Amino acid sequence: MPKIILVEGDITKQRVDAIVNAANSSLMGGGGVDGAIHRAGGRTILEECKQIRADRYPDGLPTGQAVATTAGDLHATWVIHTVGPTYAKSEDRSHLLASCHTESLRVADEQGARSVAFPAISTGVYRYPIEEAATIALSTVAESNTAVKEVRFVLHGADAYAVFERALRAQMR
Repeated sequence: MPKIILVEGDITKQRVDAIVNAANSSLMGGGGVDGAIHRAGGRTILEECKQIRADRYPDGLPTGQAVATTAGDLHATWVIHTVGPTYAKSEDRSHLLASCHTESLRVADEQGARSVAFPAISTGVYRYPIEEAATIALSTVAESNTAVKEVRFVLHGADAYAVFERALRAQMR
């Protein structure tokens, strides 16, 4: 089980082996975390994403899957792109959110990453309730069979940090 650390801050400033990007299926950048990573990482990330689309995922990266690119100008070696589910009250998509975390850790293992920074996947424009997302993310990472030694959840704002902190405390009981 990796050591889990919570950080309030900017994921693009993290000095880790791999940063997880809450990407959209196009892999072409966007808003929120995705746009911030593409802007901070520079053109190299976008060029690799275009190649991945051309070679492996012409219809876009499926929800719950993950792929790696280099990290460009970021303080990391890789960016692991994963597409989180859009929240829907009428359908349980928790397995897809869990898959984002397990698949990202699987890709991290393939790359040899030992430290990984995750954002709160799907809690922005995809509207996943952060309380549910925190519980799913933390329990999935804690139960993962991975060689990653440290997982940081880098949370934007004190409110998000507090939610993850409560979920982590509840998990440790």
